[in-house]
Amino acid sequence: MASYGGKNVSQTKQIAKTTSSQNDNPLKNKANGGLFNSQQAPARLTVPQKDLLVFFRQLSVILQSGVAIAQGMILIAENMTNRKLANAVQNIAGRLTAGDELSSILKKYPKVFKPIAIGLIEAGEAGGILEQVLDRIALLMEEQAKIRGQLIGAMVYPAIVLVLAVSVSLGLLIFIVPRFQVMFESMGAELPALTSTMLTLSKVVTSPYFALGGPGVILVLGFLFNQVYRTASGRMIIDTNILKVPLFGSLLLRTEMAGLCDTLATLVNSGIPIVEGLERCEAASSNALIKQTVRQGIDRVMQGEELNYGLSRNGVFPKLVISMIKIGEETGQLSFMLEKLAVFYKREVDSAVSSLTKAMEPTVVFVVAGIVGTIVIALYLPMFSMITNMRG
Repeated sequence: MASYGGKNVSQTKQIAKTTSSQNDNPLKNKANGGLFNSQQAPARLTVPQKDLLVFFRQLSVILQSGVAIAQGMILIAENMTNRKLANAVQNIAGRLTAGDELSSILKKYPKVFKPIAIGLIEAGEAGGILEQVLDRIALLMEEQAKIRGQLIGAMVYPAIVLVLAVSVSLGLLIFIVPRFQVMFESMGAELPALTSTMLTLSKVVTSPYFALGGPGVILVLGFLFNQVYRTASGRMIIDTNILKVPLFGSLLLRTEMAGLCDTLATLVNSGIPIVEGLERCEAASSNALIKQTVRQGIDRVMQGEELNYGLSRNGVFPKLVISMIKIGEETGQLSFMLEKLAVFYKREVDSAVSSLTKAMEPTVVFVVAGIVGTIVIALYLPMFSMITNMRG
């Protein structure tokens, strides 16, 4: 059994008794309006990553100060604002004092504690470095959250541009173009092709069929996409093509490389075997093509070949990653090379997001100006033709 802290053992046992008595009397807890009232099955519990990050950071500091882990968890839980996580932490503390290992307890919360975190904790328990491992987990989660936020930020800006362009177009077609249509019909003038097209679009957009059918089509397309993406072959096709999208594909690949190298370096540094580390990286990846590539690397390593050879088979991983891993394997400094790769690709993601944001700013102006300009020209072309005919 792993040892967690060496101080205040008697207090820890007293906490275990208190925890057990509280759990055995939920009606009393509810009547008292305590912090740990909400009960949820461990397998279905979910909590925000930011709360989990704070929990690991606080637990690491408490263990480094010499406080027993069960007592430290109770102290953390008492100050938590997330009651679901606080309740789970209290239950974990009770199981710890009963003699269970932390890693085995956390496995009962699969939606809260990811396989990577559990693997690191198992390594920390085996090596007696649980405090350092918990700090590494918090740092890893912090870096992953930062990269995820940057990626979301890069994706949100184009989405805003698209929504703005569609909103401006619909506004002009619904409220402005119909007024000109009445005027053109009263004048009986022959309309240019661009104007006729714009009037036809206005009729389509203002019809009740569009109001009912438009959202329906979007929902159907979304449903079909979801159904296709849930299949293995469909997900592979979509994820493969996503990496080929200009600008965004390279950004996604850099993000995946940063996360994978950072995670694998942390796992290897904690004493986890390379195959097990790769399996946890495979589970953590969100792209089917990256998962497949990592799986090929695992298979090759298990057959006695070098990791760099297995990862280079389908040409998905950048040559820099393959070269650095090869050097790391040859020199026995694989974790060091992975750390350097992680730092490099984090900087690449920062630079790419910054460049993409700056490039999108003038794009917003050009897109909106192009839409408005096209509609305005289409509406005023007949007037120009009439003025020309009157002068002639």
